Amino acid sequence: MADASYFYGLGRRKSATARVRLYKGKGTITINDKPAAEYLDGNKTLLAEITDPLALVNKQKEFDVTIRVQGGGVAGQVDAIKLAIAKALTTAHSDLRSTLKKAELLKRDSREKERKKYGLRSARKREQFSKR
Repeated sequence: MADASYFYGLGRRKSATARVRLYKGKGTITINDKPAAEYLDGNKTLLAEITDPLALVNKQKEFDVTIRVQGGGVAGQVDAIKLAIAKALTTAHSDLRSTLKKAELLKRDSREKERKKYGLRSARKREQFSKR
């Protein structure tokens, strides 16, 4: 384990970007200076999804997590946070990389919204064809 005051991870999903710092601590999670439960409006499934990487390696009570997230919607932000926490854990403990990789927590979901093209209503939707 490397000597540092914190371990850093960056995660992205759609247009959301999450920057995570893992500190030695008791397991508190803050997102944009708010407790995680308050930021996610008490949604227990999203809160559980954020802690998936920590729960997989039994480190929930070992690290305090501070998160800066911007862009996107709540679901995209949660996926970005999950990836960032997994990356920060690999910098903290390099032996956990294979475990996190097998659980597919180190994969970036690169699907993004397709841009609107000129002459179309949206990215691919067209005017209705009229034969006459």
